[in-house]
Amino acid sequence: MEAVAKLNNYPTGPRKMRLLADVIRGMEVEKALAILEHHPQHNATPLAKLLKSAISNWEQKNSGSNAADSSLIVKTVFVDGGRVLKRMRPAPQGRGYKVRKRSNHVTLIVDSKTN
Repeated sequence: MEAVAKLNNYPTGPRKMRLLADVIRGMEVEKALAILEHHPQHNATPLAKLLKSAISNWEQKNSGSNAADSSLIVKTVFVDGGRVLKRMRPAPQGRGYKVRKRSNHVTLIVDSKTN
């Protein structure tokens, strides 16, 4: 039985978050948590928190089961673009450059390895 956790409108570019999502996709949960906790990128912190939330959701669904005993894996993780805040920045000769402050949505699904 799989469990889902979602993170919406996290204020960083989706491309940067996809780099981390590609690292943990298909890994065992304990190994993925260890990698995220020691990763230098600032996006690793909310992704680790999201993974812990997905593990907790799985334990709530499967009452009586422990996540450590059932060998959970990161089944699916995908990153979609979120809302974009559009701003203007002063530029030379009276112009204005567009600044696009991007955000992203992350969806993470964990499942037991036996399935």
